[in-house]
Amino acid sequence: MKLKQIYTKCLAQGTYFIASEGVGAVIDPLREIDAYLDEAEANGVQIKYIFETHFHADFVSGHVSLAEKTGAKIVFGPKATTQFEAEVAEDGQVYEIGKLKLKVLHTPGHTPESTSFLLYDEEGKEHALFSGDTLFIGDVGRPDLAVKSDLTQEDLAGMLYDSLRNKIMPLSDEVLVYPAHGAGSACGKNMSSETFDTLGNQKKVNYALQPMDKQEFISKVTEGLSTPPQYFPENVRLNKEGYESTASVLDRSEHALSVEDFQKAKDKGALILDTRSPQVFNKAFVPGSINIGLRGQFASWVGALILDMQQPMVLITEAGDEQEAITRLSRVGYDQVVGFLDGGIDAWQKTGQAVDVIKSIPAEILEKELSKGIAVIDARRPSEYQAEHINDEQVKNYPLDQVHEHELNHEKTYYIHCAGGYRSMIMASILKQKGYSVVDVTGGFKAIKETNIPLTNYVCPSTLE
Repeated sequence: MKLKQIYTKCLAQGTYFIASEGVGAVIDPLREIDAYLDEAEANGVQIKYIFETHFHADFVSGHVSLAEKTGAKIVFGPKATTQFEAEVAEDGQVYEIGKLKLKVLHTPGHTPESTSFLLYDEEGKEHALFSGDTLFIGDVGRPDLAVKSDLTQEDLAGMLYDSLRNKIMPLSDEVLVYPAHGAGSACGKNMSSETFDTLGNQKKVNYALQPMDKQEFISKVTEGLSTPPQYFPENVRLNKEGYESTASVLDRSEHALSVEDFQKAKDKGALILDTRSPQVFNKAFVPGSINIGLRGQFASWVGALILDMQQPMVLITEAGDEQEAITRLSRVGYDQVVGFLDGGIDAWQKTGQAVDVIKSIPAEILEKELSKGIAVIDARRPSEYQAEHINDEQVKNYPLDQVHEHELNHEKTYYIHCAGGYRSMIMASILKQKGYSVVDVTGGFKAIKETNIPLTNYVCPSTLE
């Protein structure tokens, strides 16, 4: 038996390759499919099935492209409808993969069609559960993404309660749980950084699997849900209807642009996305650029913050990162890249074009500035802020994913920090683009804790001017 988890940190997403006796299957593939083709070739197997746990909202799946390339059958669980050829399995249906068996467990709740797949080994023993977004490590899937006029998040949460208790919890404690996501995904509230666990341990530590009645469960899983990222519905649509292959997107997007052509695209309204690291970007960038570093959770933040998915986009990257940036953008349905600046920021500066900068200061300087009554933005999530933050009334919690929702004071300068410096530079670049004066705090809250700046736990934040 071959079972391999392929985990993509950029999306906090897990996909799975299983094989036996020359037959292979893939569960929840990414849009770019070479990794699965390489696995099949290396193991001498033919991919026969592509199993989808549900219609993903946070990434474009590779099911259509992989089926076209291999002839494999796409399989969804009950209640799924697609605009491409796929098999809608029945609850309890069993698929043979060599000497292995994969059983369909319809587990609605995250979405109506959500399905888990139970893997039996060569001896017929329950071995692993591919739980999709139904059960995470430490959490469960949010029940508010498939709300309709006749289906509330409370309805879906009730379905999730039944799915967990009737389909999953009765399984053997030794079963390995392989979810579709880990920490950092917007598909749950507070997932673990671990990417798999035993079901027995999850029964002990996962709050959603503890003894409680349905109403208590509904209250717990619907409490504190953040607004879903705006790109989610478009990704669902693509996963239901189909999409361009990654190869096709790369073919029309991976074009080196001269400074002149780059400027023309900029003048026509193309968004400038600079994927360099924060402390390189801030020293010199094309005016109007947004910085989302490729080395962080790039795709997820692009989806949360770049609101117009159809807006043409031009890239500035480190040399050699162009293809990776385009590929990661395509993972979340951003297919409108028209090219990248040939030679990067150095080429831009050599032609005498103007550059902009964002001032960065160490936490020690922030400590001195706080006495002057400066405005400080804590760009971390509310849960991070509640755990510990700067004890100063001038510090307001303003999570990065809400950056487009508020108007600030153009006469103030805003000092911005996050946990380590990645998110604060993203926010600083967006606010700079909007015309605000900003200063980034290098090293974020981690560096702040090394100073004598007074800290406290949660207080209710007041309105940010």
